[in-house]
Amino acid sequence: MTTVGFIGSGNIGGAIARLAVEAGHQVVLSNSRGLATLADTVAELGPRASAETSRKAAAAGDIVVVAVPVSAFPSLPAATLAGKTVIDTCNYGPERDGRIPELDSTSLTSSELLLRYVPDAVLVKAFNNIFFEHLLSLARPAGAADRSYLPVAGDSAAAKETVNEFIGSLGYGVVDAGPLADGWRQATGTPVWGSPYGPFSDEKGQPAGEDAIRAALATATRQP
Repeated sequence: MTTVGFIGSGNIGGAIARLAVEAGHQVVLSNSRGLATLADTVAELGPRASAETSRKAAAAGDIVVVAVPVSAFPSLPAATLAGKTVIDTCNYGPERDGRIPELDSTSLTSSELLLRYVPDAVLVKAFNNIFFEHLLSLARPAGAADRSYLPVAGDSAAAKETVNEFIGSLGYGVVDAGPLADGWRQATGTPVWGSPYGPFSDEKGQPAGEDAIRAALATATRQP
């Protein structure tokens, strides 16, 4: 059993937390709106779930999931995240985050920007390419013919292995998408973002196997 801390408990964070609880992990949720706003979610998830401040959630986690807008990066508890394996689920959205020149010019990926604010964390990019409803509906046990895969990018082999095992426990296989600098291949608007799992209008989605995810990553292009 792993304890997973969550900084951000919206759609994607909440979906990961739900799958984690179902897999037997402990989850510690946090958000920017206060503990009271998480009471219903914690009650629904049951005794393996609790709510804390973002700092305490980060401290509690063997793994920490960051699921916040890119504009919220400066408010993350950097000291508490030092040395932690951190799953970065975040996507840049200028309409929400405002314009960020380094991301607009592609001189940095969003994960590389995140590292500027949490330089001592060990980042792994994952879960940012799938619609939260599809994440919930497409989970399958290991060995299932229709098991879906998720791309994972990161620089630490050990952290990747930790995250891969966690993702596997949630019902997904993993495709190694390379180092953190290659995380742009799974960002918003790329071939692997959303499309392999079916249209957003279909809540159930469609399974996306290893070959489909590898092919989608291979066809990604980066435009400044």
